[in-house]
Amino acid sequence: MRAKEISSAVTKRLPRYYRYLSELKEQGAERISSKELSERMQVTASQIRQDLNNFGGFGQQGYGYNVEHLYNEIGKILGLNRTRKVIIVGAGHIGQALANYPDFEKRGFCICGIFDVAKEVVGDKVGSLIVQDMSRMPEFVKKEKIQIAILTVPKEEAAGIAKQLVDLGVEGFWNFALVDLKLSEGVVVENVHLEESLMNLAYNISRLDIVNSKLGVDYEEN
Repeated sequence: MRAKEISSAVTKRLPRYYRYLSELKEQGAERISSKELSERMQVTASQIRQDLNNFGGFGQQGYGYNVEHLYNEIGKILGLNRTRKVIIVGAGHIGQALANYPDFEKRGFCICGIFDVAKEVVGDKVGSLIVQDMSRMPEFVKKEKIQIAILTVPKEEAAGIAKQLVDLGVEGFWNFALVDLKLSEGVVVENVHLEESLMNLAYNISRLDIVNSKLGVDYEEN
């Protein structure tokens, strides 16, 4: 029997559910209705119910959702109920910022090592890690059975490093290099483009400015 196909729009909302449920847990909330959750997330209650019904529902009519249970179940769906070993390749500003981010471990991502080719940063301490020379990466990846690599390297180097890591058994990449990686089937890549996100923000601000400008003209004329 084929597993049910879930749309990418639904799966992209799952981390948001998980984040809001984490906040509710910290606040001591025991249950929440789809209506209350919709007000927090700016997603309709109907959409929330449809999304969660793809995975079995989890709610009870007249009761809503048990916060801790739903949090744990979404964590399982996202694969956060197991520890995944991660390395960072590139110890520049982005690599160091990610290495210092405290919440990865809470989500099951263990940052085990950070690597760079620049002699001036090799040996530096970043968070709890010591930057290692790239020449040590193959042995480290095999020994530690690394599953995920975070790439914060120049775009010219990204594809070659990624191929080397795939050959070493790495299964997934969180790619901050300014290039879209396309790797062999069975390897998962999440390409992250910070500039595109900033451009989307600029576009939406421009649209808002246009709308506000038109509203101002209409108001003056009336």
